[in-house]
Amino acid sequence: MLMDAKSVRILYMGTPDFAVAPLRALVEGGYNVVAVVTMPDKPAGRGLKLQESAVKQYAVSAGLKVLQPEKLRNPDFIAELTALKPDLGIVIAFRMLPEVVWGLPRLGTFNLHASLLPQYRGAAPINWAIINGEKKTGVTTFMLNAEIDKGAVIGQSKVDIEETETAGTLHDKLMNQGTGLVLESVNRIAEGDIIPVDQATLETVQLKEAPKIFKETCRIDWNKPVETVYNQIRGLSPYPTAWSELINAEKQIIGVKFFSVKKEFSDHKRLPGSILSDGKTFITVACPDGYIRVEELQLAGKKRMQTADFLRGFSGIHTCSFV
Repeated sequence: MLMDAKSVRILYMGTPDFAVAPLRALVEGGYNVVAVVTMPDKPAGRGLKLQESAVKQYAVSAGLKVLQPEKLRNPDFIAELTALKPDLGIVIAFRMLPEVVWGLPRLGTFNLHASLLPQYRGAAPINWAIINGEKKTGVTTFMLNAEIDKGAVIGQSKVDIEETETAGTLHDKLMNQGTGLVLESVNRIAEGDIIPVDQATLETVQLKEAPKIFKETCRIDWNKPVETVYNQIRGLSPYPTAWSELINAEKQIIGVKFFSVKKEFSDHKRLPGSILSDGKTFITVACPDGYIRVEELQLAGKKRMQTADFLRGFSGIHTCSFV
């Protein structure tokens, strides 16, 4: 049955900034968002004040109904969803949903994923695409089913990954690209203009995954090639951030995070992790085939700063090395 896209009763589910832009576009475009489901408020900061998700903050400002269930299978929550009579569910950067939720809307529920599925299924597709040195990625809308990130594809949109791209800049590009794809997908579903494509028909010989990133994933191995280290740092910047340990002459170990770097290829005899610096303006760290030139970093317990600012307050960099 064909519908006017603006009359489709949409149940929207999401939590972080990535999910705000599509929601705003739906609201400002006159689409009928009947409720927003997001994570419960969580205590954060030194005062442990309750912090609202980015999606909740926008939804409240837009006067939307907000639901924040602790448990998605809670009978009262399911009853509340049922009473809303949603036609279509949209999920963007939210929790894993039980079928009782994603199967409720009569037109089904679709998800926006920040990769060109079936590549980079998982929790961190933006990070892993850069870490692995990809030149292209994109966004995908697909119908949810019982398997994570494996539902039939509705639509895709590609973006280029620039040589200096970071996870932060790519996040924003994909968020903007994804917003347009979400609106397009809603319109096509309402018009009955979709034939979802089974991901099995899109699979290539080598599928790359995008698993959750842990602290050790972020640790830099200076024995790796310059290109590998460079991609790791920009693929984790500004969050969760690549890190290493700085050892000074007194054998003290100091944690350091890296936000912005450049790569320099060179033949040299220096040990991986050794530091070359003029003590005033630059720091380079040796890899087997060149150097990583550090532009922005952060010492444990300190603020993020440019290399020159860091060197003004840190003497003896010549006696240090990274491990």
